[in-house]
Amino acid sequence: MHAAALRVELRIPEARSLKAKRRVLHSVIADLRNRMSLSVAEVDHHDEWQRSTVGVAIVAAGSAELEKRITAVKRLLSERADLEVIQIGMSHLEDPE
Repeated sequence: MHAAALRVELRIPEARSLKAKRRVLHSVIADLRNRMSLSVAEVDHHDEWQRSTVGVAIVAAGSAELEKRITAVKRLLSERADLEVIQIGMSHLEDPE
């Protein structure tokens, strides 16, 4: 088993309220959950209008598949016109063997 946790810092430039930010975030989170079957949650900057941090957990059978899924997450986020990816931090979780 191979796993990684991503910490994705986002900027939502068009958000003028927390309600507008939540609308974009719910869409992003739903896309990642539904299209890629990932665990996703907002983990920081809950009260800021134009900023958010999202945590993403990815699990795959092999390292090549894990890297493929990480690349797909990055691509999906970078293609969205309603947000900017500021930074992506990644932690690989090692198999205890």
